[in-house]
Amino acid sequence: QVHLVESGGGLVQAGGSLRLSCAASGSIFSSNTMGWYRQAPGKQREWVAIISSSGITDYVNSVKGRFAISRDNVKHTVYLQMNSLKPEDTAVYYCRTWSILGDYWGQGTQVTVSS
Repeated sequence: QVHLVESGGGLVQAGGSLRLSCAASGSIFSSNTMGWYRQAPGKQREWVAIISSSGITDYVNSVKGRFAISRDNVKHTVYLQMNSLKPEDTAVYYCRTWSILGDYWGQGTQVTVSS
């Protein structure tokens, strides 16, 4: 069983920064692609950023140049550094990983950006 626990959300003014963390259990972490997703009120959950086991990253266009995903394979943690935050970044942010054994999500952490 894989457990993912997000932290680091909160309330920030537009233009501010937050760093989200996702702590993962189990040896699955270092060999897995990890992703951050978000769901705003009344909208579908969307992919935000992913990082492969070798550190290759990709981002949705709306956050490119503002967000950065990284991972620490010793601490089994993946991070999402969010800079220049905008009100439209307000959402619950989720960590995800997947394998042939299953599809795993954290419980989410709320990010609210005030204008």
